[in-house]
Amino acid sequence: MTATNPFAPESIAAETTQFNHNLEEMLATVPSVIDVPPEATRQAREAGQGIFGPLVRLDELAQTRAIEGSAGPIPLRIFTPETIDGVLLHIHGGGWVIGGAHHQDPYLWELATQANLAVVSVEYRLAPEHPYPAGPDDCETAALWLVHNAAQEFGTKRLLIGGESAGAHLSTVTLLRMRDRHGYTGFRGANLVYGVYDLTMTPSAYAWGERYLILSGPIMRWFADHFVPAERRRQPDVSPLYADLAGLPPALFTVGTLDPLRDDSLFMHQRWLAANNEAELAVYPGGVHAFNMMPLEIARQANARMAEFLAAV
Repeated sequence: MTATNPFAPESIAAETTQFNHNLEEMLATVPSVIDVPPEATRQAREAGQGIFGPLVRLDELAQTRAIEGSAGPIPLRIFTPETIDGVLLHIHGGGWVIGGAHHQDPYLWELATQANLAVVSVEYRLAPEHPYPAGPDDCETAALWLVHNAAQEFGTKRLLIGGESAGAHLSTVTLLRMRDRHGYTGFRGANLVYGVYDLTMTPSAYAWGERYLILSGPIMRWFADHFVPAERRRQPDVSPLYADLAGLPPALFTVGTLDPLRDDSLFMHQRWLAANNEAELAVYPGGVHAFNMMPLEIARQANARMAEFLAAV
């Protein structure tokens, strides 16, 4: 966290304030994700018509392969820089409903080259066509594949894990499953970026309301409703905030102060420490959900810190 209070309005840079204002005005002119079928949102994103603009693919740098999963092949998108000191298992965001392993190519290539990591991003199955536990199952399978094959494939056994939003949630669930189901606690670090760890909603998410800055209260409920029934949402495999967190690796929690999921990171950081694990918390003034994917100085700072963390742990 910064030395000054990151939650104070005066801590927000003018650049960030103006960007957020423009973003909110733009989002007011387009349908919310909850107003169209998931497949329509996915198709628009692939066609470059989503709120983040055209996809930037680095197909010349990426390798795509598939591993065998319980319900069929699981595609992996792999980036391999010249120097490899470890392997990052990356899990993309999108509320368990949208998103893809090829949607963050420049960001993943930057992490790969700055931290000297092979990056393996998982194309897990999406809800509502494939609700819980399909997505977590695919991520667990990918983690197991890396444990058994990283040395042969990439020349290293040093494994890390991380993701954004729903990807941070799935990363945490994967760590817990690897510990509890397979006795594996060998991941060296977890890069957990504005994750959701309580699907019953933490106070900041519950009280956020309908203000639309990438996320809103209704959007979070819509995502959760597609992913898992309400009666299961406090189970540790669904909401890892309620899990026994002992024996997990050092983690960096990153979040902005204008993210409905702010409390998820604040609470999970404390629970991580309370379980006698190492944890860092990076809070960015005025950061909205997905802020590190935006053309902002706080995005540059956040991404640089993530790369430093992944290189060091």
